[in-house]
Amino acid sequence: MRFASLRTADGQELGLVAEDLFHPVPGYRDVSEAIERGADLHALGEAARREDGRAFDEEDLASPLRPPAMRDCMCFHEHIRNCSPEGALDPLHSQFPAFYISNGNAVIGPREDVRIPPGSARFDVELELCAVLARAVSNPTPEEARAAILGYTTYLDWSARDLQMQEMTLRLGPAKGKDSATTLGPYFVTADEFAGRESGLSYDVPMRAWINGRQITAGNWNTINWNMGDVIAYAARGTTLSAGEVLGSGTVGGGCLIEHELTGSETFTRYLRPGDVVETSIDLLGSTRQRIVEGLPVHPLSSGY
Repeated sequence: MRFASLRTADGQELGLVAEDLFHPVPGYRDVSEAIERGADLHALGEAARREDGRAFDEEDLASPLRPPAMRDCMCFHEHIRNCSPEGALDPLHSQFPAFYISNGNAVIGPREDVRIPPGSARFDVELELCAVLARAVSNPTPEEARAAILGYTTYLDWSARDLQMQEMTLRLGPAKGKDSATTLGPYFVTADEFAGRESGLSYDVPMRAWINGRQITAGNWNTINWNMGDVIAYAARGTTLSAGEVLGSGTVGGGCLIEHELTGSETFTRYLRPGDVVETSIDLLGSTRQRIVEGLPVHPLSSGY
């Protein structure tokens, strides 16, 4: 099933999207609310399908999720190699899927403007997707973890590269380099919809991105080097992940500007600036279109920074 949240005059409403029509799910704003309240999303979708649907404008699409927590992982080794000196891959990347904890308060929708973080001159986008948990998991096996996945959506990790690199020289972070914005949506698609697309450690799902109409990414989910069961099992090792929690896949190979810069690709010309339009498309999960806008002012610290 495919769900979306539409902006309305008094907030948002959740609906099932079927045959290009929006079938409202009464009483719910988004998928996260349905998970929080313990609702059976498939039952809600079946009930909505029996009611009349209506045409809708994709410009009204909001994020279908307000996750209680987010983690973003590094699961595509091609991306890691492209960002590493001489294409090196630390052997530890083949032992466990590294991740950082992200900022759920920074989630934005698939048509919203994206502000450049204060003080950044090297603003980038990372094309990813993410798994969403149907229920809480605590120290699960990879098989148990994979069975807890409710579905997937697009995940765009907006990154201030200059701030990120400065922070990480202190062996901490990323922090301000990564917490300004994360796009989720437009569509939340339940896991069963991917049946028949199994390929490699995931699914045959093309992933593409454009900046001002110029394509920068042509990847595929099936090039991932970790399955999501392993990712969730590692993130939940010795702890508990909440129902509705989001786990990003990490950037698909070639899915961000810094990769093209570091590999000397002609695709790289500069980092993002106000007025740029970033578009993405992931099969089944839908398309995003967002404009980059000027950032907020920098208020100096007592140090002058």
